[in-house]
Amino acid sequence: MHAPGTGASEGEGPRGASGAPPAGRTRATALLIALRFGYAYNWFDIGPALPALGGTFHVGPEGWGIVVAAFLVGAGACQVPAGLLARRYPARAVALTGTGVLAAGALASASAPSFAVLVVARGVAGAGAGLFFSPAIGLVGRLFGPGERGLPVGGFSSAFSAGAAAGIVGSALLVPAIGWRGSLAAGALGLGLLALLSWGLIPAGAGSIARPEASARRPSAAWRGPAVLAIGLAFVGFEGATFATGQFVVPFGESVRLWPAWLAGAVGSAFVLPSVVGGPVGGVVSERYANHRTQFVVVTVAGAAVLAALPFAGLAAAMAIGALFSFAYGFVYAVMYVIPHAWKDLPPEEIPLAIGLFNAIQLGGGALVSYAFGAIVAARSYAVGWEFAAAVQVATLVALVALPIGRAGRRPAGAAVGPA
Repeated sequence: MHAPGTGASEGEGPRGASGAPPAGRTRATALLIALRFGYAYNWFDIGPALPALGGTFHVGPEGWGIVVAAFLVGAGACQVPAGLLARRYPARAVALTGTGVLAAGALASASAPSFAVLVVARGVAGAGAGLFFSPAIGLVGRLFGPGERGLPVGGFSSAFSAGAAAGIVGSALLVPAIGWRGSLAAGALGLGLLALLSWGLIPAGAGSIARPEASARRPSAAWRGPAVLAIGLAFVGFEGATFATGQFVVPFGESVRLWPAWLAGAVGSAFVLPSVVGGPVGGVVSERYANHRTQFVVVTVAGAAVLAALPFAGLAAAMAIGALFSFAYGFVYAVMYVIPHAWKDLPPEEIPLAIGLFNAIQLGGGALVSYAFGAIVAARSYAVGWEFAAAVQVATLVALVALPIGRAGRRPAGAAVGPA
């Protein structure tokens, strides 16, 4: 027998902080990382399909921008609702429901009969992505105890980059072969099958916590204090710089450096893939050393410094800049997603809401920075745009002044898992 909501029963061997046996939490973590990969794939596979779908619906780059923005709007709008739902319902259920919505939206995009329906479908897909992310990362963190969660959380964070790169490459290969509709449908069906598999293989009690009925009705601790707002505002610049590199590095290489498309694409991949390494490294460092503010500042400034050198870089230097910038991004975001688990005044069921809050701020502010980058490129040049992105990346760090140093202290080992 086991207590309701704990997922623990007698005679099942050693367990981690979540109450799940080691084999169960390893399987659950692997599936959640795979879902994160598929989530990113279905986010980025739209890019190579834009010219083809533009031909179908007779829209140009302005219409492409609307399609891309629709996903971001849906994802940003559902960050906070996802955290609120995770206060009341198991994070596993919210996250897996989000993947189902994302897969359904992606499949609806593939079969859209009109441009307006396509835009709505991409917004629905984005909403599913928003519902998945913060409950899923909160669940990964709860599966492990203090000192153990840095690597799995960092791996979960970095799976986004791997999935994004796979989405770009996979779609670029599939669109000429089976058309843009077939390419989007392939990504949607793959994610849908993975979601069904996860429903069956991730234990219903994975990462479960004591959840008194009153906890869902009381004011959330995530709204109190400056920490969430400080993290959200501090990395608006980094988020915007990352959006800008993802959208403009390839056109920059083709139009300014005159690299062939395949070579510009290779440079673009250098601005994505190395964060697969940066995430686990950042997660481990954040668990071993408590000076998180210093980690944020040093790595973010280093990333901005190399980005500022991009206008003067040749091919080899641009590849190195991309690798360093992407590593820095993966490192910083892994630290960001690990430390809420250590805030002693934040109950475990509130962690997804806290992450959703600062993620929503970063998505909204980063989209504005990315738009400003494009406007600067159109009015001036790419060189001025890159310097702007690097400067904003550093400037928004001033918000870290409001991040309480003491709040990032670790939860004591063996502390009760449940509302403070």
